[in-house]
Amino acid sequence: MATHSPERTERDITGLLNMAGHALSNRLAAALADIDLTPRMQCVLVHAMEGERTQIQLAALADLDKTTMVTTVDELERRGLAERRPSSTDRRARIIAVTEGGRAAAEHGQRIVDAVHADVLSGLPPAEREAFLETLGRLADNRETGPVRRARGR
Repeated sequence: MATHSPERTERDITGLLNMAGHALSNRLAAALADIDLTPRMQCVLVHAMEGERTQIQLAALADLDKTTMVTTVDELERRGLAERRPSSTDRRARIIAVTEGGRAAAEHGQRIVDAVHADVLSGLPPAEREAFLETLGRLADNRETGPVRRARGR
């Protein structure tokens, strides 16, 4: 007995976003590997340079789970790029402080990230590039913050 696939009226948005994200992540990882950083390390360093932030705050900004964040900060400390310090506003909290070496690495890494992003977007005409980035930002800003709930009866 032959089975038929349901007709699609739209392209597979999930698949397209996943493939594009995967390709971009691989390009970033390869480019940052040239300076011995990972995209996670780069992200944490950049956010830690913005102000006094705890490991939990940085994990939320970088969209990392607690375990991944701990190992990332451990590696940054081991390399002398960051260190855990007491917070100046909450004696119970520890912040992640970027060292001078970490600052230099993050600045170099950001130039690499910007170049990869520019290269990826260069395939789009400028007007489409702006519209794409604006739309992608809106999609990301409107995402659900909790678990997806199933509709009744399914």
